[in-house]
Amino acid sequence: MTPRSPSPGPDPKTTPAPSAEPAPDASPAKALPVKKTAAKKTASGTGATARKATAKKAPGKKAAAAKATAGKAAPDEVLTGKDAAGTAGVKKAAAKKAPAGKTAVAEKAVARTAEAVKKAAGTVTAAGTTATEAAPARKATARKAPAKTATATARKTAATRTAPEEAAVADSVATETAATAPATDTAAPAPGSAPARKTPAKKAPARKSAAEKTAAPTAPAKKTAARKTAVQKTAAKKAVTRKTATRTTTAGTTTATKKTSATKATADGTPTVDPTAVSPAAAAAAAVSPDDRARLLDGTHHDPHSVLGAHPVPVGGVAFRAFRPHALGVTVVAGELRAELHDDGNGFFSTVLHLPDVPPYRLHVAYKGAVHDVVDAYALLPTLGELDLHLIGEGRHEQLWQVLGAHPMTHQGVRGTRFSVWAPNARGVRVAGTFNFWDAAGHAMRSLGSSGVWELFVPDIGEGELYKFEITRPDGSKTLRADPLARRTETPPATSSVVTSSHHEWQDAEWLARRAERPAHEAPFSVYEVHLPSWRPGLTYRRLAEQLPAYVKDLGFTHVELMPVAEHPFGGSWGYQVTGFYAPTARLGTPDDFRYLVDALHQAGVGVLMDWVPAHFPRDAWALAEFDGRPLYEHEDPLRAAHPDWGTLEFDFGRREVRNFLVANAVYWCEEFHIDGLRVDAVASMLYLDYSREPGQWTPNEHGGRENLDAVAFLQEMNATVYRRAPGVVTVAEESTAWDGVTRATHHKGPSGFGGLGFGLKWNMGWMHDSLAYMSHEPVHRKHHHHEMTFSMVYAYSENYVLPVSHDEVVHGKGSLVSKMPGDWWQQRANVRAYLGFMWAHPGKQLLFMGQEFAQGSEWSEAHGPDWWLLDPAYGAADDHRGVRDLVRDLNTVYRADPALWEQDTDPAGFQWITSDAADDNVLAFLRYDAAGNPLLAVSHFSPVVRHDYRLGVPADVPAWREVVNTDSARYGGGDVVNPDPVKPDPRGWHGRPASIGLTLPPLATVWLRPA
Repeated sequence: MTPRSPSPGPDPKTTPAPSAEPAPDASPAKALPVKKTAAKKTASGTGATARKATAKKAPGKKAAAAKATAGKAAPDEVLTGKDAAGTAGVKKAAAKKAPAGKTAVAEKAVARTAEAVKKAAGTVTAAGTTATEAAPARKATARKAPAKTATATARKTAATRTAPEEAAVADSVATETAATAPATDTAAPAPGSAPARKTPAKKAPARKSAAEKTAAPTAPAKKTAARKTAVQKTAAKKAVTRKTATRTTTAGTTTATKKTSATKATADGTPTVDPTAVSPAAAAAAAVSPDDRARLLDGTHHDPHSVLGAHPVPVGGVAFRAFRPHALGVTVVAGELRAELHDDGNGFFSTVLHLPDVPPYRLHVAYKGAVHDVVDAYALLPTLGELDLHLIGEGRHEQLWQVLGAHPMTHQGVRGTRFSVWAPNARGVRVAGTFNFWDAAGHAMRSLGSSGVWELFVPDIGEGELYKFEITRPDGSKTLRADPLARRTETPPATSSVVTSSHHEWQDAEWLARRAERPAHEAPFSVYEVHLPSWRPGLTYRRLAEQLPAYVKDLGFTHVELMPVAEHPFGGSWGYQVTGFYAPTARLGTPDDFRYLVDALHQAGVGVLMDWVPAHFPRDAWALAEFDGRPLYEHEDPLRAAHPDWGTLEFDFGRREVRNFLVANAVYWCEEFHIDGLRVDAVASMLYLDYSREPGQWTPNEHGGRENLDAVAFLQEMNATVYRRAPGVVTVAEESTAWDGVTRATHHKGPSGFGGLGFGLKWNMGWMHDSLAYMSHEPVHRKHHHHEMTFSMVYAYSENYVLPVSHDEVVHGKGSLVSKMPGDWWQQRANVRAYLGFMWAHPGKQLLFMGQEFAQGSEWSEAHGPDWWLLDPAYGAADDHRGVRDLVRDLNTVYRADPALWEQDTDPAGFQWITSDAADDNVLAFLRYDAAGNPLLAVSHFSPVVRHDYRLGVPADVPAWREVVNTDSARYGGGDVVNPDPVKPDPRGWHGRPASIGLTLPPLATVWLRPA
């Protein structure tokens, strides 16, 4: 992204802050440049009287007497308070010829017309300059000052004229078409200087004489530098730039007023106000105080908006202040008014304008080679309201992502981006990004009270900008952090946050309306677990949307579980060390691209779950760890903060703002991305204070127990909030212990005294470990481990379970599902098929990791993903792998069509054993029932032999049974030992039932039968 403006930052060539009284050696030309005029500085006398500057006589010519006009002939003249006072009388200064061949210039003040007075009154003036009552015109002459003085306070400049006589000032001069805005700088008398007294006119020997003006009696005893007046060329004549030194004298006091052209016209004729002619009081009110200045430069100011921007000042008028590091100049533009701010050094600019109220204005910021027209960020009100801040403080803002982070928006009619971040321990926060060349100096954020939130609206920037927050820690050090609520990030390993907005138009309204018709535990729920970056490496979200929905729909899965979704540093991982909790990983595209994928899956009739990791976060220095210089998202107790297994930090679930961050995050994925379910990782590590900790490494809770009460409260709040706000969504806990009530309602207390955690489903980790352990044994030894296949039914209805064959079981040397099976290649595949048939018939929902659906032999690799080449017809064993995949498709088809397999998964009435103790035969047989009482008979045989006429007890009210699935079918790669005809029961009782059937059991196979 091309930056829009030069990078601000502290100016390496800093200048001291200006004082109200200029330094004695300050050059008037530096503060007040005038075209074609050489300003000469002379020392003042000890008597505090300012000597008048005289014009040198050109060789052979006589000096022309100049006529000074106040605004009628030359509208660029300044109407100061004393100028306005001169409208009632006309002052004349007698010009006297000085000795030594020099001629003193006699100036005549022309009476101003009422129209000029009216025009001057309507002109914007610098604060502190007011019109005074008109004083009678009096003549006074200048008294010769002593040649030398100990303290020089008043300055005077001599305008040396070198133009020919015909270029002298004419009565009629062409003036600049600009509205005037006079401003005066008055210098206080130096300590020890004597007050000036009014004296009669007296000729000074061998010195120049000048005209002296008297002012109203209320004029203060101050001296000011001489004022320059610029005029334009007239027809056939050159206008000479003149400097007019005036002196006003009152009883016992003298004020030297510097008259300056206060306005100048730009190329387009827009008036520009010269802000240099301000009074000391106004200048002091305009300039940033030393304390504020230091804090702004250091990035530790908590309220920059109270200093910068436009503010009414006590002396009258409005102070404009800007902090634009590296800028050459800053001009305030308000309608037709243009006022150039004074450069105070270090990037600070200020002025005071005589305005009744703060007007709408813009800033023209000049950099080398460019001028930027911008809205002043510090002229705008906060973008967050009291309700938002209250909810944040209470930890109850359920849409936290809408108020924190970076949001393009229109605020007070201005387009821009709001930045906000929670950093309560920070001394100051600034935002850096591509829009300011990563120099945060000019973008200080304000602290919004006790909420701990810092906020800044930056005009004229939008989507695509990179940014981070520069945080000043309590110890004064600085850290640059990614936004905890960034909704888009750079592609790793880059770590910047990205300003973004969503423009996706959802097409899944029908899906969302249907998904809440049945709760997940009473609906078909068959999940295909996908590692997105490696499913088909190289595909983006949008390319995945073209292939993944069709593939999953063809195999008959009801849902996909996507991982990793949230941004994380290491692409080869499962994504469980999250650094961007609110941002889909940028490796595969933008957030809207991810929305497009979810939308495509919904339109294909496939639900979307995602892995969600609220248990812990990594220690990366640019992410959440000690975010604002102190433990913030992590627990302040190091024993509670550090996770002993993964080297990460655990969230402080007892802090309401942290809980809010996580609860809102769960809601965010469901509402903003239409996610249908959250599979919550590592729940057990959250629930127990002593998880993976030895005695002495953990502190008991308030009751002396090992339960993490804060984590319990968080999980209950999260589940209750998600189910309330997103109907039809399901939460799934990966919880590996016997914690009571994981899927029980939060308001129902169990034997432990806790209410339920409120999850919809729970991974049955015990079933997974037991059943895979059983399958890994040679068939001849399985009879000794028969209980590993039956024990799950002891607790099957204690929770709402999912039976997972997940990613955890196919990595880190565990091998793929088929590689866990004993025997030769044929037996391995037969075992897998029999196992999948048993799994789909067992009470509970199903989850299968990618690659296992076609019996991939190798362990998962993030580099190349599933071995799709195994399905290539050119591969000799492709039919073996295709057969397993065809079985998965048929299992899902029958499963979804028969409510007996899912409707009463959590109700004991939906299951009955036929035989659970046929260990010597390696046979398991049971009935599944739907809510109407319709049965399905499932028989699994885990021996590599054929058993003919195997007797099984069945209900007497079923006249015949028909085989609907046989995993040994030839189309699946089996031996095709099947029961092709309906099987009728005999009246012989068996297994405690009044009737029985005799089946042929194929080797290493599962058979499903339904009433014929």
